[in-house]
Amino acid sequence: MKAAIIGLGVEGKKALNSLLKHNWDVYASDLNVNIKMDNLPISLAQVNVSPSKDKITFQKDNLTIDLGFNNQEIINSADAVVLSPSIWGSRIAEHYKNSGKLLCDVKTKHRDIFTIGVTGTNGKTTTVSMIKEILENAGKNVLVGGNGGGGFEGYYDLILEADEEEYDVLLIEVCDMTVGFCRYCFDFDIIALTNMGNDHMDVHGSMEGYKDSLKEFFKDKTIFLNKNPEFPESFKEEFIGISKNTIEYGETDYEIDLFGRFNRLNAGLSQSLSEYINENVFEIDEEIIKTSLENFKPVKGRLELLKLNDCTIYIGKSDNSDAIKVILDEVDFTAIFIGTPRHNENHRLDILNEVVNANPDAIILFPGLEDTLDQAIYRLGLLNYDGRIEIANNLDEIVAFVAEFSHDPAIFIGGNGQETIIKIQDRLREIADSINESDYECD
Repeated sequence: MKAAIIGLGVEGKKALNSLLKHNWDVYASDLNVNIKMDNLPISLAQVNVSPSKDKITFQKDNLTIDLGFNNQEIINSADAVVLSPSIWGSRIAEHYKNSGKLLCDVKTKHRDIFTIGVTGTNGKTTTVSMIKEILENAGKNVLVGGNGGGGFEGYYDLILEADEEEYDVLLIEVCDMTVGFCRYCFDFDIIALTNMGNDHMDVHGSMEGYKDSLKEFFKDKTIFLNKNPEFPESFKEEFIGISKNTIEYGETDYEIDLFGRFNRLNAGLSQSLSEYINENVFEIDEEIIKTSLENFKPVKGRLELLKLNDCTIYIGKSDNSDAIKVILDEVDFTAIFIGTPRHNENHRLDILNEVVNANPDAIILFPGLEDTLDQAIYRLGLLNYDGRIEIANNLDEIVAFVAEFSHDPAIFIGGNGQETIIKIQDRLREIADSINESDYECD
């Protein structure tokens, strides 16, 4: 079959790889010529490149990519069309939705599977991973995916995989920016909200705008809400008013091997949702829920605690002000290391407001998603931070600063740049393990 992909953002690239994996002929296009070709199964050395002024065409085997233009004739002849969730709600999205040629309307088996969605600003990936372990330990075949930021293959991979295999449960991490797209493409039986925080305000405009998008998503669904939400009580009342059924959750009572109240809430949501499934859908033994949560280990890139010399290092992605605040509220840190956001994400610099409020002795900045160090330094100046400010330009420099502070009680490494933070985690874990082994041999 032939598919046409319009837009080569994160989800477009993931869709391209998934379609090729499932043996489709793929045409992909983007009006932007300056698309990064990383994470795609091509290189300039492998393909025929046909540049023409501001247009470029790549061709290799069953893949064609046009940059700078769309070949409408090829798109119209495709068996299915794939749209980037970022253009959902646009005129072009409405056109293809009405045509019946969207991939989710051509392949529909995924809509027959019991489907759980987990959305919110923070905690989605951890909660999805907890629920997955519970369900799989209960003997269910679970297909997991969704939001690219969670490290999954993407929404379209779910549709393609579900079409070829038999699954008991479809478990989807839903980015707060894609709720309209997901509401159309998937048939959710349960939707869980982890929290609402200060992120993607460039898209939502305000918390009110974010709330309104969730109201449409929750309409006539069974939803799970925190019984003591940090967002306004009026929001919660509106969500309850439009949902079919509302279940409230709190922190788990189980002893989990994760730091922080926010993780106890993630576990509480996973526990409550699993208990609901046990009562209303299929059997899950209570002991399975308990042992799954108590044995759960941190998701790679999320908050993890490492021990180095006398110091406990708290390290994990925390890419918005609400995500970092809940950590800084629980621990006093001597030094805080922060990865910087993209150039167009000024709202994520609000992380530094929370860091300055915590008043560490030192703030170490490093390039996270992009090198916006100058913007971060400028923000710290506006905030009148009078502590020590350092720049770590690479992994070796980050490790050197960590070593300097490794005899203090606690330091934090977070902010933006999940891939960068995972590399730091891996390096520090190697160092810590090496030191521990050396100490053991000396003993």
